[in-house]
Parts: sequence; structure tokens; C-alpha cells
Amino acid sequence: MNMDLSKRLCAVADLTAGGKKSTTVCVADIGTDHGYIPISLIKEKGFGHAIAMDVNRGPLERARHHIALEGLEEYIETRLSDGLRELARDEVQCVIIAGMGGALCTKILEEGKEVVEGLQYFVLQPQSEIWKVRNYLQENGYCIVEEDIVLEDGKYYPMMRVEKGVESPYSETELRYGRVLLKKRHPVLKNYLEFVAKEKERILKSLKASPTQRAKRRALEVERELETAKEGLSCYVEK
Repeated sequence: MNMDLSKRLCAVADLTAGGKKSTTVCVADIGTDHGYIPISLIKEKGFGHAIAMDVNRGPLERARHHIALEGLEEYIETRLSDGLRELARDEVQCVIIAGMGGALCTKILEEGKEVVEGLQYFVLQPQSEIWKVRNYLQENGYCIVEEDIVLEDGKYYPMMRVEKGVESPYSETELRYGRVLLKKRHPVLKNYLEFVAKEKERILKSLKASPTQRAKRRALEVERELETAKEGLSCYVEK
């Protein structure tokens, strides 16, 4: 099978592997869809075993088909599961939750706390409300040890590798845009911050043209969001 991973999925696989051959690590991909990430981790990253999981039978059948085409049935198990429910504690060392909304990511982590407590690490790629995900991790004793962000088809996709640990409290800018990404001065994050700032300025101009109280309240919110984006951009200024 000619499996060309998207830029987003490649980045998730790279973040999961962390630049190492991980023959002793068993990974579970939650919401696996086509099964491409587990296949990549076994074929390209040296993982020893994977479990491809999905809440729906259709995607799981697609994953089984692709796994069979690669001859990887011995290395990748498929399992029907709502979140982490069909995983036992200590059965895997890593969990991937990618391509879901932030609220669903945190719901899966919260409902599967017993499993999550037994992990070495996990990888998240929320599609929305990422600041809520980072806040949840801080409040529940987890530390973001690595982050990445890619631009694909006009959309920005941030992602993170998480372990148990305690971090100093995040600022609002760090919650929204990622402490690790800001420290690294990630070039794609800079593009995203510039995009956000431009969009907030456009919205603010429109709101200030409206005389309603609702528009004025929203304008205050957007001004704060604009300042947060500008604060993020200040990290890229040479000192």
C-alpha cells in the first residue's frame, strides 16, 4: 500500500516517537480512523506493538484493511472502544488522541484516568480549545514536555507530548499558544500568531463601528485576545 501520511499525521508520529526507536513501547491510537499512525509507528519508527482503537465500526474496518495490506496483523491489534474504556491499566505505555476537539480530548483523559495514570506519556493533537486542554493538564498534574505545530491546507495544527509532572503556572499567552513553542520560537507558530493578530484587528475594527453594548463588550474581549497574540509575537523580537 502506498501510504503517504499527511503533514499533520507525520508530525504526530514524529512527536510520539521522539526521535527514538521504541521497540519496547506499545501505543494505543484513540480514534484511529484509517490506522495510518499505528502503521507508521510500526514500519517507520520501530515500535513493537500498537492497538488501533475507534468508537465506530466503519473506521475500524478501514484500519483493519490497511493493516492487512501492510502485513502487520501480528503487530497491530484493532479494538472497538469508546475512548480508553477497552484498555487496561499498564497495557500500553503511550496513548495518542489526535484529530478531536479539545473538550473531547479532556473528556477521554478524565474518563480514562486509571489508564492514563499508568502511561509513560501521551500525545494530544486537539482540533479546538487547546488552551482548555493545556489548563486541564496543568490542573491534573501533567507536564507538556514537547510541542509542535504544522500548517496544512490552510489550517494550523498544534500538538503536544505530555508526561506526569508539575510546571509553573502558565500565562494566558502560554495557555493559548504553548510555552514550549514560544520558547523555541517555532516559525510556524509565528505565522499563526501573525494570522491571529491580523484577524483580531479586523474583527475589532468592525466591532468598534457598532454602537451596541453587546459589540462593546465583545470588543473588550477581542482587544484582550489581540494583546495576547501580540505578547506571543514579542518572543520573536531579538533582544
